[in-house]
Amino acid sequence: MATETSETAWMQSNGPEGDVVMASRVRLARNLQGVPFPVHLDAARGRAMTDHVLEAVSSLSRDWQLKPLRLESLAPLDRQILVEKHLASPLLVADPIRYEAVVTDARETVSVMVGEEDHLRIQVLLPGLGLSAAWSVADRLDDALEERLDFAFDADHGYLTAYPTNVGTGLRASVMVHLPALVLTREAGALFHTLAQTGVVVRGLYGEGSEGRGSIFQISNQVSLGRSEEEMVHALTVVAEQVVGRERHARQQLEKAAPLALADRVGRAFGVLAHARILTSEEALRLLSEVQLGIALGTLPGFREATFSELVSLTRPGLLQRYAGHELDAGERDRTRADLIQRHLAVG
Repeated sequence: MATETSETAWMQSNGPEGDVVMASRVRLARNLQGVPFPVHLDAARGRAMTDHVLEAVSSLSRDWQLKPLRLESLAPLDRQILVEKHLASPLLVADPIRYEAVVTDARETVSVMVGEEDHLRIQVLLPGLGLSAAWSVADRLDDALEERLDFAFDADHGYLTAYPTNVGTGLRASVMVHLPALVLTREAGALFHTLAQTGVVVRGLYGEGSEGRGSIFQISNQVSLGRSEEEMVHALTVVAEQVVGRERHARQQLEKAAPLALADRVGRAFGVLAHARILTSEEALRLLSEVQLGIALGTLPGFREATFSELVSLTRPGLLQRYAGHELDAGERDRTRADLIQRHLAVG
């Protein structure tokens, strides 16, 4: 059986406020001047655009340790793994028959999606609540690329993008948060409704169109026009800090109001994970979430050699098959998932 060791830095370490915030991401949408948006590009012009972008990327490889991956040359499993690591969007890898590409750095902290809804989607992903640090890295990479590429920019409207909500800075900042106590106390829905009134969007684990399984959600800004990048990053950081406070308060309330029921719930989740022989993806995510709540409250031991973020990703279908070293059918994935989790539980 192959090793499950991951090079993806954001999954391997707990950052600031790591008991609630799994990761922070800053993404910049950019397009080349005089080139139609990807939806209007034919294969020939799209390939020329990608070649131009990758040529600029190659000139940065020494300083940034960047590696380009043309999706048409990747196996379906490898494309799926890029999504599971949050290095590429489901939309980008859905049907790579033309010219799409992904560029990553050695630690998979940086990724550049080429040919999604915009010509470039530059993103930086860091563990914990680190939006300012992620913005700093993204800003430097954006400047370096802009020295080599002519980005579409309007003096009045800012960077031009395929969708109006990205026009301006082209920035989308987001945090991936684990909110099990707010879900258990049924406070999450009201919180998300309040956030929506302030221009903040809440989505599931894999962004737009996905569900908040395992009590994991992505919280991001909705509009990128009218404020500076620093102001947007600061504003979302404040929102994230408030969400962290609400989740921690809900955890305290659960401990105070129903300590036995809470201990029973996380203990049962731990017992199933420790002894199950078959685990579906959805069940594993739910149980991992509840065990992580017990770990955060100090009532359960931690995972051995892995973080919650890493196990959430490693138990997805693509990375499970990478771990096994060969393709698996659904039943084999469920058995392998149970084995992988038990290897990381601090039992015995």
